[in-house]
Amino acid sequence: MLGSRVHLSLPLLSVLRQMGTTAARTVTAAREPELLSATLAFEDPKAFQVKTMGELLRALGVFRLCSFPLLVNNCGTLMSIARRLLGKRGFSLFVRPTVYAQFVAGENETEIFHSMQKMSLLGLRPMLAVPIEEDLGESTGEKRYENNMEAMLECVHISHSNAWSKDPMMQLKVTALLSPELCVKLTTLMAQKPYDLNELIRAMDGEPISFHGLDEKENAHLLCGLRRLNKIAEASVNKVRVLVDAEYTYMNPALSLVTMAMMKKFNKNDAWIWNTYQCYLKESKSLILEAISLSKKEGFCLGVKLVRGAYMDKERKLAQKEGRHDPIHNSWEDTNDSYNGSLNAMLEVISEQPERYKIIVATHNEASVRVAAQRMVELGIRKDGGSVCFGQLLGMCDHVSLTLAKEGYVIYKSVPYGSVDDTLPYLVRRAQENRTVLQGIRKERDLLRQELHRRLKHKMGTA
Repeated sequence: MLGSRVHLSLPLLSVLRQMGTTAARTVTAAREPELLSATLAFEDPKAFQVKTMGELLRALGVFRLCSFPLLVNNCGTLMSIARRLLGKRGFSLFVRPTVYAQFVAGENETEIFHSMQKMSLLGLRPMLAVPIEEDLGESTGEKRYENNMEAMLECVHISHSNAWSKDPMMQLKVTALLSPELCVKLTTLMAQKPYDLNELIRAMDGEPISFHGLDEKENAHLLCGLRRLNKIAEASVNKVRVLVDAEYTYMNPALSLVTMAMMKKFNKNDAWIWNTYQCYLKESKSLILEAISLSKKEGFCLGVKLVRGAYMDKERKLAQKEGRHDPIHNSWEDTNDSYNGSLNAMLEVISEQPERYKIIVATHNEASVRVAAQRMVELGIRKDGGSVCFGQLLGMCDHVSLTLAKEGYVIYKSVPYGSVDDTLPYLVRRAQENRTVLQGIRKERDLLRQELHRRLKHKMGTA
């Protein structure tokens, strides 16, 4: 799908898919780790000893609310009603100490600093995320995109200027800088005729390229968007690793196109720009293998954020509406095989060239975390080498995050920040997109309760 003149032959794709199948079988054989620390069973409530009593109670309350599908599915509407009834100030007073405090670092640099400092003391690394994204019909013009660029440049500055952790990361949404409508059109055009990565790079450098299939206005907007992306990449290279998020299948090829162009330009000696791969998609394993092949051919370093995916319901409904094949795997087991197979493909190239390939195993799935840790042992990949790290969302899956940190693995938490109004749409989308995860956090709730009971018992005994 992507390349210098981005096109892979069918025979090569066939070979890549066979490689992916082999990788999946290799990982399947390694599903029962034998060489790992017993703590990676993630069964010990002591992981929560670092939390205050207030944090334990808040987490238990928020997770309990998130366990009700009716509340999660309608949280956007319910929050809008609450905001109207309570007013802006009253709503903020209600949300700030609860859901906001659980999942958001803060509004200003001082609040963010305190949150990140505490996280750093626990051995966790922040991966800041500006909660800005757009979908079809939400585009608001060049001025908004320029403002979004300034917000992301500020994110680079905050990530780099504060010594919270070694090797800082941040997340970036392309649709905050380039209209979703244009990304969809580029995706359609790419299927007809591939774009040249070198042309995109020249456009990033300011050359007035005319891209095929676009009218004058669309071309001008693309040039502006590429220059915005270029400016952020220039500011972040040698300072902060930028992880570009995947979004919907109807625009992902375009997002990957511009991300690969950025990789080719800026990832000459290290992976500063990373791409995200959603393993609930049937094509994900092929895309990972294609990216590995392309990185070798074009001579750039490859950074991969590996996720299961967050847009399953919408993707399926859209495919059904348009009469297309469902792009999502048919079962949870297939998705797991896809994730573990893609993971293994990356770990194998990392074991050969750890300086040129990097991955963040971004998952709340304990089994996949153990698979990754086991394969690291088998392939001789260091825990703290920086080529393999793990990631979870702020406020979720802390029993996994804290245990990994204690065991010496590199672990990041995805950290959104901003005002209540700015982060509310982000929180609503994340809650709805991750409701299967939110409803499946019974184990974390049980561990939190065990730690709470231990403390209460200790206090009563002391008294």
